[in-house]
Amino acid sequence: MKSAVVLLPGLNRDRDMIAALRTISGQEPLTVWQTETDIPPVDLIVIPGGFSFGDYLRCGAIAARSPVMRAVADKARAGVPVLGVCNGFQILCEAGLLPGALMRNRSLNFVCREVKLEVANAGTRFTTAYSPGQVIRCPVAHHDGNYFADADSLARIEGEGQVVFRYAEGTNPNGAVNDIAGIVNDGGNVLGLMPHPENLIEPEHGGTDGRGIFESALGLTDRGLAA
Repeated sequence: MKSAVVLLPGLNRDRDMIAALRTISGQEPLTVWQTETDIPPVDLIVIPGGFSFGDYLRCGAIAARSPVMRAVADKARAGVPVLGVCNGFQILCEAGLLPGALMRNRSLNFVCREVKLEVANAGTRFTTAYSPGQVIRCPVAHHDGNYFADADSLARIEGEGQVVFRYAEGTNPNGAVNDIAGIVNDGGNVLGLMPHPENLIEPEHGGTDGRGIFESALGLTDRGLAA
């Protein structure tokens, strides 16, 4: 299964993401630089974490206006799965591919630790490897992960099952409304989440809880292959 990783100035988790995709898919992912205006046919596009363009203006605001993001938007509209992790989530929101915004952590501090995530919707193309309500472990590392949406948008994404992951067991690290850690678009093919599943995909990481997101997105699970 072919995947592509978007590269932007200031990202620092791209190597982790490339290594995870290589390990899980068995193929070297493509890398697509910020100035590219087209992305070759792939089965998954990933925007990794970091501090694109130094997080100036707002986190992800400059990156969202780079040429490559127009190509990502075109692919998303065509139904290609797109995954944004941490800064990638922020970029997807700033680009209008996901609703809401990521604000400063309630503590006003950078948070780097492990959290628990509840799989709030196991019926998406990113969660076929998990069971409904399953609680998994995942690391976080961010300063602006406090998810917020206005009342109408929040009611809509909650009502339509667009919340995919919630912080569980009192581990919300940033004050996100309704403990939201990850959401999908209304088409179900664009997922943004603040935790870093790429850092928990093999025993050497201390666990494999994050692996299912990639296996699901690439159609490598039994349920994914049957879907």
